Amino acid sequence: MLSLCAAVPALRVPAPVMQMAGVSPAGMTTADYDGRVMRTNPQLDSQILVQGGSLRTWSYRSPAVEQVQVILSTEGRPLDADVELWHGPDNTPSKMRVYAENGLLRPFSATVETPRGPNTIAIRNIGQIEFPIAADVIAENVINPSVECLQSSTTIQGGALRTYPFDPSVDSVQVLLKTDGRPLNARIELLQGPNNNKQVVELYAEDGRDRPFFCILETPGSGNVVRVVNTAPVEFPMTASVVPDSINQFQSSGAVLGGDVVIGGDIGW
Repeated sequence: MLSLCAAVPALRVPAPVMQMAGVSPAGMTTADYDGRVMRTNPQLDSQILVQGGSLRTWSYRSPAVEQVQVILSTEGRPLDADVELWHGPDNTPSKMRVYAENGLLRPFSATVETPRGPNTIAIRNIGQIEFPIAADVIAENVINPSVECLQSSTTIQGGALRTYPFDPSVDSVQVLLKTDGRPLNARIELLQGPNNNKQVVELYAEDGRDRPFFCILETPGSGNVVRVVNTAPVEFPMTASVVPDSINQFQSSGAVLGGDVVIGGDIGW
């Protein structure tokens, strides 16, 4: 008599394994659903809707996954979230707090280092229930800093800050922070006007060389300034690099609100 176990083929476990993974009576996994809404195309639409006050996790069991890209956005409402890397029980080697005034105009995109798997990315929407966010974590074609970004780093001592103003033609910038192996504690602010924070990222990493921080900030409009603050004590310096990522070649050179003032009529007479 044949054994039933020999007739059943081995099942392959997909990666990553999401927190909501399971099998429905119809034979479909609950990973094909965003809350109560079924995805129309799971291959093209991999975003998960995270309601206010809820938590979603992405687990990577393979040690071959050494970095992942975290993408957060909204439909135009504020974005307020906690992103943590879990490595083993009660071990959070890196975490960040992300805020954006408009998650559609300025989505958040960062690369999280995940060496020595298994690792889990946890995203918690700490905003109110009226402010859901769309979250996605991918392990393929992850963004990395450019050669210019790697070669233009400057040292910021503990407790010090540095500002980086950008031309209106710059649509996005690259931000890379790392240390020589000491803990990394920093605050990144995108300002547009005096003390007008459009986006804020507060981050911590237990080893700034093993797990450096890299992100791309969208900088639409004029008057954008990136401010990097080393919130650690003076014994913990870090290196920062902030360079343009994409430049709009068709940016208008006319007067803008809050910028240069044009007085009179035609110029050049």
